[in-house]
Amino acid sequence: MDGWIGPLLAAAGFLGGIVNAVAGGATLITFPAMLAAGLPPVIANASNAVAIFPGHFIAALADREKLPSFDTRLLLLCSATALGGLTGAALLLILPARLFVLPVPGLIAFATLLFAFAPRIQAWAQRSARPGAHRRTFRSTAVLAAASVYGGFFGAGLGVVLTAVLAITEPNDIRAVKVLKNLLATCVTATAMVVFITKGMVAWRETLVMLAGALAGGYAGGRLIRVLSPAFVRWLIIVSGSVMAGVYAQRYWWPA
Repeated sequence: MDGWIGPLLAAAGFLGGIVNAVAGGATLITFPAMLAAGLPPVIANASNAVAIFPGHFIAALADREKLPSFDTRLLLLCSATALGGLTGAALLLILPARLFVLPVPGLIAFATLLFAFAPRIQAWAQRSARPGAHRRTFRSTAVLAAASVYGGFFGAGLGVVLTAVLAITEPNDIRAVKVLKNLLATCVTATAMVVFITKGMVAWRETLVMLAGALAGGYAGGRLIRVLSPAFVRWLIIVSGSVMAGVYAQRYWWPA
């Protein structure tokens, strides 16, 4: 790594850890940092997934009071999302690298829009919840599995999709939704990681530097969440994501 790459990755991980603790959306910061470090896009994506993986699990454990019971429904949801993550990672592995590069600007733009409209999506999901919507239906499981395929393939914005779907099945308890979302995101990323690590797709030096920063940022974010405005963080992420989408559109779609 060049002299400036280490501090860049550590700083991106640290900021991403804070962002995940306060508002979510760290991938919009950490993935571009991996690209800026000179990693090929597919390797950058796999390395980024490993670097930010602990954040999902730690976030779920942070609210132990709302951890769901280990029952048939939880096993079904974890299995479906794990299978979806595995499928997405395998798809990333099978496709030629150039077919991943081409949609990268669009994926970043999509994730940014999803993040920007997350409150409205979640509010709509809760309004749409009907009595009995909490029943364990194969429809909601199938939607979660489909979202998990995207999560295993790229991942940015996955939390918003999972939260929106779960808000229909868990109306009136946003804390329970957030905890279950983090558990399912852990399942998605864990199975994707198995593929990435087994196939040697992880740049370990860059990953470990970012991981250290992300852990420190997650701890700092847990403290900052008491004083830092989530609205400010949200707008910072939206602006950053928009800029990054434009930068990578110019790089991959309209190169000089």
